Amino acid sequence: MSKLTKKQKLAFEKIEAGKTYSLKEAAQLVKEITFTKFDASVDIDVRLGVDPRKANQMVRGVVSLPHGTGKQVRVLALCTPDQEADAKAAGADYVGLDEYIEKIKGGWTDIDVIITQPAIMGKIGALGRVLGPRGLMPNPKSGTVTNEVAKAVKEVKQGKIDFKVDKNGIVHTSIGKVSFAPEQIRENAKEFIATLIKLKPATAKGTYMKSIYLSSTMSPGIKIEPKSVDEI
Repeated sequence: MSKLTKKQKLAFEKIEAGKTYSLKEAAQLVKEITFTKFDASVDIDVRLGVDPRKANQMVRGVVSLPHGTGKQVRVLALCTPDQEADAKAAGADYVGLDEYIEKIKGGWTDIDVIITQPAIMGKIGALGRVLGPRGLMPNPKSGTVTNEVAKAVKEVKQGKIDFKVDKNGIVHTSIGKVSFAPEQIRENAKEFIATLIKLKPATAKGTYMKSIYLSSTMSPGIKIEPKSVDEI
């Protein structure tokens, strides 16, 4: 194991071994244990009591964070000419169709989200090999395949994210930046966790929310008491 730096040691010293923190405490502490020179992302990891191998226990959804993610999200709107002006006005970074499909075929993926229309999915299907591995393939379940392109662009720009449980039953996503106020981090986390609870599969047995950890880029994880999420 590599040696800990002075700042890493400081971070670990601030976290009590074996202690489970309230969400309010964790939202403050994650700022105190982050020593990066850049504005680090604040991440949340939730282990769920589900078996993702079973289709009826797959947890996937979207959430609009009250305070956004703090990230600059680059959006490509692949749409028909009649929707281009509205998509641009809503904040899409790139707007068009055939020319961008050709660019993607050539390996261009300098984007974070692609939003398109149902009628165009036939053309985009051929891009699966490029977009699939990068998690860029538009999907109706995540709201990125819609006839209301401008509305979808606006939501993504304002902090709408999609998430999916991995093969180990863990949902991982970024919910803000260390520069956020503790209350903003807490409110974003609460909204995300509330959305996960709403998505609990009827077939999931036992404890649904097994563990919650809050961390930032390169920081240790802070274990959160699930019952504290609803505290004022």
